Amino acid sequence: MKKILFSILLISTGLIQAQNNTSYWQQHVDYTMEVDMNVDNFKYSGTQELVYTNNSPDTLNRVFYHLFFNAFQPDSEMNARLESVPDPDSRMTMNKGTKENPEIVSRITGLSEDQIGYLRVNSLTQNGEELDYEEVGTVLEVELAQPILPGEKTTFNMNFEGQVPEQIRRSGRNSSEGVALSMSQWYPKLAEYDFQGWHADSYIAREFHGVWGDFDVKITIDKDYTVGSTGYLQNPQEIGHGYEKEGTKVKTKGDKLTWHFVAPKVHDFTWAADPEYIHDTLVAEDGTVLHFLYKDNDEIKENWEKLQPKTAELLAYFNEHIGPYPWDQYSVVQGGDGGMEYAMLTLITGERSFGSLVGVTAHEMAHAWFQHLLATNESIHEWMDEGFTSYISSEAENVVLGKNAENPHTGSYRGYQYLASSGKEQPQTTHADRYAMNALYGAAAYSKGAVFLAQLGYVIGEENLAKTLNRYYDEWKFKHPTPNDFIRIAEKVSGAELDWYLQDWTRTTNTIDYAITSVESDSEEDVTNVKLQRNGLMPMPLDIHVSYGDGSEETFYIPLQMMRWEKPAKEGEKRSVENDWAWGSPSYEFQIPVAKNKISSIEIDSSQLMADLDRSNNKWEGSEAENTSEN
Repeated sequence: MKKILFSILLISTGLIQAQNNTSYWQQHVDYTMEVDMNVDNFKYSGTQELVYTNNSPDTLNRVFYHLFFNAFQPDSEMNARLESVPDPDSRMTMNKGTKENPEIVSRITGLSEDQIGYLRVNSLTQNGEELDYEEVGTVLEVELAQPILPGEKTTFNMNFEGQVPEQIRRSGRNSSEGVALSMSQWYPKLAEYDFQGWHADSYIAREFHGVWGDFDVKITIDKDYTVGSTGYLQNPQEIGHGYEKEGTKVKTKGDKLTWHFVAPKVHDFTWAADPEYIHDTLVAEDGTVLHFLYKDNDEIKENWEKLQPKTAELLAYFNEHIGPYPWDQYSVVQGGDGGMEYAMLTLITGERSFGSLVGVTAHEMAHAWFQHLLATNESIHEWMDEGFTSYISSEAENVVLGKNAENPHTGSYRGYQYLASSGKEQPQTTHADRYAMNALYGAAAYSKGAVFLAQLGYVIGEENLAKTLNRYYDEWKFKHPTPNDFIRIAEKVSGAELDWYLQDWTRTTNTIDYAITSVESDSEEDVTNVKLQRNGLMPMPLDIHVSYGDGSEETFYIPLQMMRWEKPAKEGEKRSVENDWAWGSPSYEFQIPVAKNKISSIEIDSSQLMADLDRSNNKWEGSEAENTSEN
């Protein structure tokens, strides 16, 4: 009887934990795929076996697959959005008019039947039983024959076919630089199911979310093509193309080769292929093998060769400042239509200046951490993906390219200033597809997202920010973290209460604006009274930098009451900590223990890391400073 009661108690405890919203879980997939590509007509056929593990506390009665290539059709939702948004992506449009009288039209609208993209599922079974499914744009809706219970696995088997679209956005054939195949979002991909339910978003050319798993993929293609791919090549001796270590024993199927790749612990699988790829490799300091595949073009070859050691330096920077890159290889591949991150590789356009080539590589490589290791749902938390990447890649470029800028994020601050002053800003909680304009999305995701981190360094101190990024990596790699997960890490590291920062910055359009309103000396005492005003709705702690006439300097730190914490002083900094400033009080006063005529200047946030919208009222300069400038 005791054993029965104990078993019931264990089961009940497990159910309680499974139903607890704070208990983390994530789904798992194992893909085994074979695909045969016809490079004459860019059509392909494939098989897919997918073993799905339901780690959720929920019973699943249906599933969804993404069919991304269906977006590249004239009647698609992507094209409808492209034709209706005020500022369509220039890569997806063309001018049918003149320079003086432009007529901007969608490139998708004019695609013929042999130019469109498509993915079609010809058969689908669950544990051998035929399933009912319906293709709805870029999503396949599937009714299950058997529900998938919590903790259960099920096996799906599929036959599918596709056509690679003309290069329009990210993926496709025959890019503007002549790359034959950029194969991203090319296979039927199971949608993610998490604590918020299914994420079966239509593809409208924005962001992605995927299920963690292992991939085993065989790609059969014309023997003259070199392939760069997610995963580790399993048969290099059969392939050649610069992958073999000693000699080559190429095995062909007629005029084709089969490339076999295995990718562990990823949530996507991408490849590219071209008959003119040069393939270089470089072993980085940590042992990671870096692959570089680019067109055999004399005009770009020198820059791509110079890029290789810089990529190794970038890898070392990210290893130190985020956490160790966990896979054994990373590939930089010419392809796509700009720069886009994928599991274990990036596709980037290659006809660039050297600085641009390094800059794009830095940004896309940083995504290997902020998306392919710390896999936020970038459709609803796009600023964590793009913003965090923009922040750390700017830091890395500043070091690797020797820029030595005091604040490498000035471009991001300018982008945020434009956004906050536009009168059109939407909160960062906006779904990536639902910004009114592409420019608003870009400024919110990239610029404001990067400022979130740079400004957090101002709020909690640069050392605490650095520790936060390292701990965030340690606790959330190979998972799907949310904004709340990140800010909790920052709280644990610093000891500060930071829910207000996440709330105001990401979930509202509140802005920061503090001002010095008066500086007066007390006639009876040798002190100066400084009055400050909070004009914006978003609260912040303040660093007030004071320069004295004798050349000395001092910081007056005003803690924010709701933080319940004080930022540590910098090493060697002379600092006074003032009383807390409560948000409910729009004004604040403190004293500097010297006469006004001994003060050269007083400035709110001399670091300019606080995103104050109106800096014209942040600084007061005294007569001493004026006399000095005149002399």
